[in-house]
Amino acid sequence: MAATAGGSAARPAAPPEPPGGRRAAFVWSIGVAVYFVAVIFRTSLGVAGLDAADRFQVNASALAAFSLLQLLVYAGMQIPVGLMVDRLGTKRVLTLGAVLFTAGQIGFALSPSYGMALAARALLGCGDAMTFISVLRLGTRWFPARRGPLMAQLAGLVGMAGNLVSTLVLAPVLHELGWVAAFAGSAVAGLVVLVPLVLFLKDTPEGQGPASAASAASAAPASAAGGRGFVRNQIAESWREPGTRLGLWVHFTTQFPAMVFLLLWGMPYLVEAQGLSRSAAGGLLTLIVASNMAWGLVYGQIVARRAASRIPLALGTVATTSVLWAAVILHPGGRAPMWLLVVLCVVLGTCGPASMIGFDFARPANPPERQGTASGITNMGGFLASMTTLLSVGVLLDATGQDYRTALCSVFVLQVLGVTRILSLRGAAVRREREHARQ
Repeated sequence: MAATAGGSAARPAAPPEPPGGRRAAFVWSIGVAVYFVAVIFRTSLGVAGLDAADRFQVNASALAAFSLLQLLVYAGMQIPVGLMVDRLGTKRVLTLGAVLFTAGQIGFALSPSYGMALAARALLGCGDAMTFISVLRLGTRWFPARRGPLMAQLAGLVGMAGNLVSTLVLAPVLHELGWVAAFAGSAVAGLVVLVPLVLFLKDTPEGQGPASAASAASAAPASAAGGRGFVRNQIAESWREPGTRLGLWVHFTTQFPAMVFLLLWGMPYLVEAQGLSRSAAGGLLTLIVASNMAWGLVYGQIVARRAASRIPLALGTVATTSVLWAAVILHPGGRAPMWLLVVLCVVLGTCGPASMIGFDFARPANPPERQGTASGITNMGGFLASMTTLLSVGVLLDATGQDYRTALCSVFVLQVLGVTRILSLRGAAVRREREHARQ
């Protein structure tokens, strides 16, 4: 077949679409359950930030290092995990991920020192990194393409439910039973989800083609199908697509404000800068999660029905988030009224659903055997932005004597960068997507 624009070869005839149905829902739910537990473990520090500072006797920068290292490992693992999913299949990668994040949570519970706790969070981040891309891959393998946006949003919704568990369940347990009981007890959930994962999860429906890119590429030259050649080809071909790059920048620009608030700095900011009680602050964090779940259903339906809404939704989310963020942190007198904090938390709930739009650009730009790699590249975006902002806020807090107003303004820098890249890539991505649709 003739080469397509961008230098890559035209795609072979597409395999028949997966049927969906009850069997697909059952298999997908197993993968989503693993992701659900991973998010509980990932966000558990968000409700324990002040406790961690007391337990390990560290300042704001050192506290930020917990989430920073975890996200650094997570972001750094995205492309390797994408390659692993494409090459080894979903079940193997999810199983390894569940083992690692469970070990990390147990290690964090029992760590006697700051250094060992850091290592445990890194291990947790490594396992966590293997979950979401695997769930996205299950969605594309088990459900028709037209349901892709909705399945991705539903996966994100279930992940936010894990965040809700951290806020509503883990936080009270932590304060009533103590550090070890809360974190070691929660680790049991990781062992529970391993059982159906090992026994029942399958990579693809029967008769729907190979489970991995290695199988799909068996007829290709060895240099392209294995070893370094496979890795280079997967990354290069995925990155060559404007839709993959646009997906990364959409994810980068939309996700991180809510992540920064939920993972670490929301609780300290609401308690120390806004003067709220821990219970009131926890209620606002819960509102973000509940709002995210509600908005996820709305965004998924809109994008599934009208693809042209993707860029307006993403940029509208960034604009609204920026306005509310500025209104709160720059409010005269330093303390915003409760109604404004509530509105901010409702708007922060749109960040997660908007970040999922990035995958809706990467998905149609890449064939099935590259979906894991393309999703990994896209998923790096928001976590790189979150990692950068978590560190910036911690450093600025120490440098300014706990001036949250100055520290949280760092959010705007990354939003400007991301919007600039989205605007520069959107035309090429849309044109390329139309080319793929005609093939």
